Amino acid sequence: MTPAVSAVDGPATTSPRRTPGASSSRKVLQLLLAFSERRWEASVAELAATIGTPVATTYRYVALLKELQLLEEGTAGHYHLTSQVMPLARAAQLANDLVRLAKPAMEEAARELGETVMLFQQFGDAAVCADRVECDRAMRFTFEPGHSVPLGLGASGKMLLALLPEIERDRRLPPILDQYGTAVNDELKLAQENRFSVSSGEIDEGVWACSVPVPAMGKRPTVLTMAGPAARISEAARETAITALRGYATRIERTISSYSL
Repeated sequence: MTPAVSAVDGPATTSPRRTPGASSSRKVLQLLLAFSERRWEASVAELAATIGTPVATTYRYVALLKELQLLEEGTAGHYHLTSQVMPLARAAQLANDLVRLAKPAMEEAARELGETVMLFQQFGDAAVCADRVECDRAMRFTFEPGHSVPLGLGASGKMLLALLPEIERDRRLPPILDQYGTAVNDELKLAQENRFSVSSGEIDEGVWACSVPVPAMGKRPTVLTMAGPAARISEAARETAITALRGYATRIERTISSYSL
């Protein structure tokens, strides 16, 4: 049996080696990854600037993706992804053992806490929602799987950044501090010391969230997060939520460990 690797120190957090002879393929994939919930459409000029290629070359990449029905042209010369990519997202979710193993604990946490519970993982400079379980209350926080937030922003982004190895965290930190301010440093220290992070209105106005680490051996940095309307989450309820999330994170860790044996 291969020894397990820590999620914090393991290969999932290091930058992969660049594959030689794949420059054009890399640019095409980077073009696809340039789209997100924050930028769901873009012009060829904008895409060219993002992936660092001439506009003429970018047009060829766009034409290829249109041929494969992964991109289509919308209004005013802007392009967007098609529904052809949606099965890929579903396949990625199904292939993620962590999501499947964490689901029962997440469902129980959502019932107990009465708020939305989510699982986030670190990919590059982003905290990506791998899965979520909504509560059954009338007013709830909705955050779809695949949605991402920048590292350093929100409870999940701050907790994931705090979990990175020091060398990688220091490498990613300067642009984060430039954008969100030096107060992020203090919040990261608290997250490391307390093993939880909170946010209020950082991503969506009126939303309070808390996030705790999920120690998953051999997996990329992962956190369990609860979010809901700040107005109905009292100070006592916030402390209860943090304690409860820690318990559910431990349960997920044990489930993953048992599955790995």
